Amino acid sequence: MAQQPAIPPLPRVTEATPAPSESTEKQESYFAPIGGFTTKRNAVPSSSFADQRARARSRSPKSIVTNTAEPPPLPQKPSSAASPSNGAPNGHLSPSSAASSASSYWRTISRSPSPLGLIPIHRSFRTFIHRHEIPRKALHISIGFFTLSLYSRGISQHSIHPWLLGALIPIASVDYLRHTFPTFNRYYIRVLGALMRESEVDGYNGVIWYLLGAWSVLRFLPKDVGVMSVVLLSWCDTAASTVGRLYGRYTPRIRKGKSLAGSAAAMGVGMLTAGLFWGWAVPRFGHDEGFMFSGELTLPAAVKKTLGWKSHEGVLGGWAALGIVSLWSGFVASASEGVDIFGWDDNVIIPVLSGIGLWGFFKVFTS
Repeated sequence: MAQQPAIPPLPRVTEATPAPSESTEKQESYFAPIGGFTTKRNAVPSSSFADQRARARSRSPKSIVTNTAEPPPLPQKPSSAASPSNGAPNGHLSPSSAASSASSYWRTISRSPSPLGLIPIHRSFRTFIHRHEIPRKALHISIGFFTLSLYSRGISQHSIHPWLLGALIPIASVDYLRHTFPTFNRYYIRVLGALMRESEVDGYNGVIWYLLGAWSVLRFLPKDVGVMSVVLLSWCDTAASTVGRLYGRYTPRIRKGKSLAGSAAAMGVGMLTAGLFWGWAVPRFGHDEGFMFSGELTLPAAVKKTLGWKSHEGVLGGWAALGIVSLWSGFVASASEGVDIFGWDDNVIIPVLSGIGLWGFFKVFTS
């Protein structure tokens, strides 16, 4: 019996591993069935059961897709040649360059508060000195009490304004010297920095404007108006600064560095100050012949003549007259604190405008 030839075994065939591009295309075109009868056309999963069996039988390694694209270049630090020089306007405050600069850079910055970094003691006591300006405000308020103390002792304003002028000349001279010699300026700032704003590093000291304003009203205005103008400067400006820094961001802004909250505080303190002075201090310590307000307000003679009133008619006294005077004093104090005249300092604007406003009011409504 003839022996049948041996049948060779079937060759072992494995499916080739798909190329990465083919696998990606198939994977991106696959969507799972949405419903029982809706399927995605030509949906062939790249990792199907057949591929998994073929891949398990095959010893060829699984293709690994590597990203041959170069990563994006990292941002490089600009060279020193391209970076702005120290002191150039780049949107940031450079204390060292600002301190050495002679320009009035600080006038573009709000004074509430002044920029930090120019006075060393402000960096050490940021809340006490820099933010709330406690030493400066204490000195500011004390001038009002000192003025009332001089008035209570019967000292005439004509004997005070020469002393103010005598103090103004040397202080202004020292301020000129410190701007001329930077070494002396640094020593000056180190000694008196707690009483300064950083805007005064390359600007004139606020004490100069304070003395100039007080000297002007005590030299050229009647005694009661001059004293009241100095006290309004001392107390209303401090109240406006304090309340404005605390609550000014919640109210509309009147101008740069001035808010409605600060102006309202100045008006309220001005009304109380006028009531205290003309309602308590003047009756207690007496008044001179040169006082403009003696407790009565009257309509102008031209208005009485137009209305056909007699001379004794149209006269208001007592608490009503004091209330009107207090209201007007608060208004002129608030208005002078909020107005801006050629960028002049508040320490000269407030007493001068307040004094002119009070003098004009009494000139019209007092006999």
